[in-house]
Amino acid sequence: MISVDEARARLLAAAPVLETESVPLAEACGRVLRAPVVAERTQPPFSSSAMDGYAVRAAEIAAGPVRVVGQSAAGRRYGAPLGAGEAVRIFTGAPVPDEADSVLIQEDAVVEGDRLSTAERVSPGDNIRRMGLDFAAGETLFPAGTRLQPRHLALAGAGGHATLTVGRRPKIAFLATGDELVPPGSPTGPDQIVASVTPTLAAMVASVGGESIDLGIAPDIQAEIARRAREALDRADILVTLGGASVGDHDLVKPALGDLGIGLDFWRVAVRPGKPLMFASDPLVLGLPGNPVSGVVCAVLFLLPLIEAMQGAASPGPRVETGVLGAAVGQNGPRRDHMRARLDGGRIIPFDVQDSSMLSILSHADALLVREPHAPPAELGEPCQYIRL
Repeated sequence: MISVDEARARLLAAAPVLETESVPLAEACGRVLRAPVVAERTQPPFSSSAMDGYAVRAAEIAAGPVRVVGQSAAGRRYGAPLGAGEAVRIFTGAPVPDEADSVLIQEDAVVEGDRLSTAERVSPGDNIRRMGLDFAAGETLFPAGTRLQPRHLALAGAGGHATLTVGRRPKIAFLATGDELVPPGSPTGPDQIVASVTPTLAAMVASVGGESIDLGIAPDIQAEIARRAREALDRADILVTLGGASVGDHDLVKPALGDLGIGLDFWRVAVRPGKPLMFASDPLVLGLPGNPVSGVVCAVLFLLPLIEAMQGAASPGPRVETGVLGAAVGQNGPRRDHMRARLDGGRIIPFDVQDSSMLSILSHADALLVREPHAPPAELGEPCQYIRL
């Protein structure tokens, strides 16, 4: 067996970086930038008022009343120069006249006719958002390699961009194998189970910018598995098989790939759950365990980082964070363990039962508690590492 880190490093090294495309802002979430986003304008493009009130010179309003000569509203600035002893009514977001150096908020203003005074102290810069406070034209807002989240899109739009250059979405074909499997919603025989993990994997792929192709379920017939694998490789960037990756008489994925001339870069990884994991780099084939929880965990550790790397992500996941154990854990074995756990504030609490067939526990998990091979027992309150789900 090879280590998790070595397996992921070899997998990422084999990842081809796909071509780029331009997409509208509304379609860019979850995609990876392939060109930096540089501001085409300055924000704010003028000094603007942060409050409703009056644009004044601080020294003048401190000395006594000044005269209100007009108003500045959002989208409609006061167009004349502000003379000595003059002020303008101003509203939030409106341009501040160049000659004014502060905004007196309306709650502190005393207005009698066109005369304005205040008993409060006003200092230069009060309640003004200076031009370029947020960003300036030519400034890099996001570097290439950034995975775009909803919060990024507003800044890109404010910077003048209606479209962004991103990596093409990788196409991932899923092929489940096994006579015991039936699709969700189908009648099950006495010895059959539901192939339930593909929808979860498809949703995970979509969350990192990929597109899924569901090739259904192949029976335990080597030639049929090979035929469907060949079809997948004609349509997709990555073939992901589910099940059939172990060494039993009915585990036929490896020999079926061999029939297509596809050799494996590695097989079996020191990971729990999910030891029977296969990978071929040319073409890209990732054989996930058929056990549903093992398949999801291995997708987090290997499939999603591969998809991110193919889009040009600067730091493909998963991101390992540090927390505090919310319960004691025992000695670990020879494989890196990923225990389903829940987050409670800063505490990571693993579930008591970790059987890798139990989707009910996975559905309630917020995180995977990471335990290194042969890690000694750890007590409540000790530091730990985890991956958010």
